[in-house]
Amino acid sequence: MGRSGVDLYPLQTGVHLEDVDTFGKFLGGSPTNVAVAAARLGHRAAVLTGVGDDPFGRFVRRAIRDFGVDDAYVVVVPDLHTPVTFCEIFPPDSFPLRFYRAPSAPDLRLKPQDVPLDLVRAARVLWFTASGLSVEPSRSAHLAALDARPDGLTILDLDYRPMFWQSAEHAHREVAGVLPRVDVAVGNHEECAIAVGEEDPERAADALLASGVDLAVVKLGPDGVFAASRAERLHIGPAPVEVVNGLGAGDGFGGALCHGLLEGWPLRRTLTFASAAGAIVAARLECSGAMPTVAEVEEMLATGKAPTREVA
Repeated sequence: MGRSGVDLYPLQTGVHLEDVDTFGKFLGGSPTNVAVAAARLGHRAAVLTGVGDDPFGRFVRRAIRDFGVDDAYVVVVPDLHTPVTFCEIFPPDSFPLRFYRAPSAPDLRLKPQDVPLDLVRAARVLWFTASGLSVEPSRSAHLAALDARPDGLTILDLDYRPMFWQSAEHAHREVAGVLPRVDVAVGNHEECAIAVGEEDPERAADALLASGVDLAVVKLGPDGVFAASRAERLHIGPAPVEVVNGLGAGDGFGGALCHGLLEGWPLRRTLTFASAAGAIVAARLECSGAMPTVAEVEEMLATGKAPTREVA
């Protein structure tokens, strides 16, 4: 549940946007990428989002379907444009993003009545991002979805983007308000600091657990991932790859995290699998089409090398 749009990524590496000659057009939006990742791993997935009544909106809906994700809950907002996101690619760790979402994005215009309550109630996993809490009516739609969750896994991507919020304090209030209602929280250093005021991975995980979540996952970028439940604490090192574009790695990790949790795997196996999935995506240009299959993740784990293929 959350963002979707079009990623326009440069086909040249190490070039600023003003000097880029050609771009690739890809499906984007973090929660949408996570849905694609889950579908690639063999799960039924749907995405609740919004697009404009424009060519890019038609592209987004078609691409969602092409990736095996149900687009029946994509709301078309006629008076807004489908968002476009540009990035610059400076491997291994600099990928500046520019979001074109003014005056508002269709996904932030989701209303409580747009939420398919029966589906949300029955879903084994609900994944949503903190950005959806940044403005109304999206905030109320997300709270309505949470209200419909009697059981099943509810996962919050802490997903802090400063341009979506009035202030860091505003983001903290909203995220802190929903933490007791989710089972798993996933975020990087900065996102944990916004959520619970702690940037150190272990202290951040402890604070998230104290807020009511059952599993806290702190993404450490090139240092891997730290996770804690009330029963165990684990640090998993990074899967080594030559980074092409790091932007989709977290979404690949997220879809694979869902996979491991749904399969009932031990935490170590889940995190190792998810880390490998994220590394594969980082070794590819786009985000959505780069999401790996189970066989590709298993190949990565067996060989230590990211499998190559043409992305679509």
